[in-house]
Amino acid sequence: MEIKEYKCPNCGGTVRFDSASQKLKCPSCDTEFEIQALDEYKKDLEAQKEDNFTWDTSAAAVWEGSELDDLAMGSCPSCGAELIGDQNTIAMVCPCCGNAQIVQKRISGMLKPRYCIPFQLEKKAATEALKKFCQKKRLLPNLFLEENRVNSIQGMYAPFWLFDAKANAHITYKAARTKAWSDSNYRYTRTDYYSAVRDGSLAFEKIPVDASEKLDDAYMDSIEPFDYRQIKDYQSAYLAGYSAEKYDVDAQACRERANIRIKKTIETEFTKTVTGYDSVTLERSNVNVENGMVNYAMMPIWILNTKYKNENYQFIMNGQTGRIVGRLPIDKGKALKYRLLFIFGIGTVLTVLLSLLRAFL
Repeated sequence: MEIKEYKCPNCGGTVRFDSASQKLKCPSCDTEFEIQALDEYKKDLEAQKEDNFTWDTSAAAVWEGSELDDLAMGSCPSCGAELIGDQNTIAMVCPCCGNAQIVQKRISGMLKPRYCIPFQLEKKAATEALKKFCQKKRLLPNLFLEENRVNSIQGMYAPFWLFDAKANAHITYKAARTKAWSDSNYRYTRTDYYSAVRDGSLAFEKIPVDASEKLDDAYMDSIEPFDYRQIKDYQSAYLAGYSAEKYDVDAQACRERANIRIKKTIETEFTKTVTGYDSVTLERSNVNVENGMVNYAMMPIWILNTKYKNENYQFIMNGQTGRIVGRLPIDKGKALKYRLLFIFGIGTVLTVLLSLLRAFL
C-alpha cells in the first residue's frame, strides 16, 4: 500500500489543511501554501526521484483465507509506525507521530469524489459545541456534567451521495368548506367537498444522503444543512490532517432515501398552494424523475466520544456549520423528581379550581 504525505518545502515538516485560511499550512514554520502550487511542487519533486524499494515478503508469515478482507495496512513514512484501518478507510492520521497520511491506494481504487466541503471549524470548536450542547439539560446526571471528558475526537470526511433531479408531479387533494348557521329551532351545518389538482415540477440540487453504514442516518440527517456556497472540486489535499471513510453504501442503495425526500418536499410545497378551504387532505400523488444525476462527495464532520458509567455516548458535529447532535444520559432520580413535581402542580391547580367552583355554586 502506498502512503503519501505533503511535506513543507521550507522545513520538511508535514503540512496540514488549515480551515481558517483554506490553504495548506506547515505547523512547524507556519508557512502557507496554495494547494495547486504545492501539488505542482510535489509532482516536480516526485519526477526527480529515482529510488525504488521492493520488499521480498516470501519468508514472512502470510494472512490466510479471508483475514485480509476487512483490513488495510501500511507504514507511516514519517515514523515507521504501522497504520491499520478497515476496508473502507481511505485516509488516516498516524497514532504515533500525529502526521497526516493519505492512503493513496484506497483513493485510486474507488470512485473519485467530485465534490468536497473543506473543514471550517477546528477541534476546539467541536469541544466547545459539546459543552454548550449539554447546558440547560435538566435531566443530565450531575456527574456527567462534572466528569465529562471527551475520550476521543476525530475530524473526518464522511461520504455522501448528492442527488440532482427535476421532478414532475401530479397531486390530487380532497378539500372541504364548511358553513354553519342556526334558526330558532335548529342548528345547521353544510359541507361542500372539492377535488383540487396540482400539476407542476420542482428542481432539486445536491440532495445529500450519507453513504456510510457506520454512521447513524438520523444523526447525519440532523446535522444538515451544508452550505453549498463553500463546496469545492475534490482534491486529496483537503484530507491532510483528517481521517476519511469511503462509501460502503452505493448510490443505488441510497436512491430510495433521496426519492422519499423529493416526494415529501413536493407534497409539502404543493399543499401550500391549496388555499381557501377549511380542510385539505392529500388523496393521491405521482412523482416522476427522469435523467437524475448522482455525484459522490466528502463532507466534514467531527466525531466526539465520551463515556459515562462504562457506556459510550457519541456526538457528531457538522464541521462546516457547527450543528451538533447526540444522545445524552438521563438521571432517573431527576426524572422522577420532575414527574412528581408536575403531578403535584397539576393536582394543586385542580384543587384550586374545584374550590373556586364550589364557592360560586
